[in-house]
Amino acid sequence: MNSVVVLCMAGFASAVALRAMDPMLGVIAHDLGVSFSDAAALVSAYSVPYAAMLLVLGPVGDAVGKARLLRVCIGGFTVAMALSIIAPSYGWLFAARAVAGACGGGLIPVALALIGDRVPFADRQVAISRFLIVTIMGQMAGAFASGVLSEPLGWRAVFAVLASVGAGATVLVVLNLETAGDSRKRLTVSGIAADYRTVFSNPVTPVVLGMGAAEGALILGLFPFVTLLVSAHGASGVLEAGIAIAGFALGGIAYGTIARFLIGRFRQRQLIRAGGLIAGGLYALSAMPMAWTGVALCFFGAGFGYFMLHNTLQTQATELAPGARGSAMALFAAALFLGQGIGPIAGGALSPAIGNNALFVASGLLIAGLSLAVAGLVKER
Repeated sequence: MNSVVVLCMAGFASAVALRAMDPMLGVIAHDLGVSFSDAAALVSAYSVPYAAMLLVLGPVGDAVGKARLLRVCIGGFTVAMALSIIAPSYGWLFAARAVAGACGGGLIPVALALIGDRVPFADRQVAISRFLIVTIMGQMAGAFASGVLSEPLGWRAVFAVLASVGAGATVLVVLNLETAGDSRKRLTVSGIAADYRTVFSNPVTPVVLGMGAAEGALILGLFPFVTLLVSAHGASGVLEAGIAIAGFALGGIAYGTIARFLIGRFRQRQLIRAGGLIAGGLYALSAMPMAWTGVALCFFGAGFGYFMLHNTLQTQATELAPGARGSAMALFAAALFLGQGIGPIAGGALSPAIGNNALFVASGLLIAGLSLAVAGLVKER
């Protein structure tokens, strides 16, 4: 089986779990007899170890072999999901979520690093765009399955589905992802530090990582404010906000379907400029007077532009340090994750002062301007 297909399935398993908790927090709180805020902490129980392990598992993959590490991560992730099904108490469920997050933190960046190792550069951006589509669909599928199954069948049924997806991905990875081509070296703290020094010895690294953080803060980090945005355009609130955010994801899928055409006809600098201008311009436009359905259409277009920009930056990240590719991809993922954490905090501080509409205008203009600047600084290949 094609190694990219196998890696996509591992990415899908990780992505399914990212948003699956959100719709069923109330069901879990009622069943386990805890408050909703305690149930919401289960989201952090997954995301905090996920973020923390990014910077550890990247260099570990460079040392012990990325395919070997991916096997361990997907296996550990599946076991943690299976333990969640039978968790007898809140504490046990919290611990299982933490283990799943720690293992999940290695899946997507290590899979992307393997694509960098095994796919020639001429075809790499297309392969990464396919991986993006699968992970987007995974997040949508996880949220949908959780919303549909948790009420009639209970939250344990949702974890049974997640464990089944993980088990299927584990079998595919073990049977089809060869480890023979993996480079290996001794795992030491000094070796990890050396790998990170190698990544930062490339002068383009701060540019790519900085833009990754900006994407997270200025685009993804504004999702918590979409409800306020659509409400100001005549919507009732949560449902319409969900439709707008789903439109963003669908825009990413639309980009992925024609990525090969775009990549074959435009240079990477052109894709960065165009992606940033489309995403930023439509974020700014979404604040203008229009019906909430117009906002949803803006978000569809913004998703298309964002994933054009993000896909190109990911491809650039795979070449920051070919000898320490796992470390480079872990840093890029961590920068994006950090940006997503900063965005809501900064937006929450600015929105009361300048207004929610102005927040989207300012973010859109900033991401457009940064994309123009960054396009001139990256290495064209």
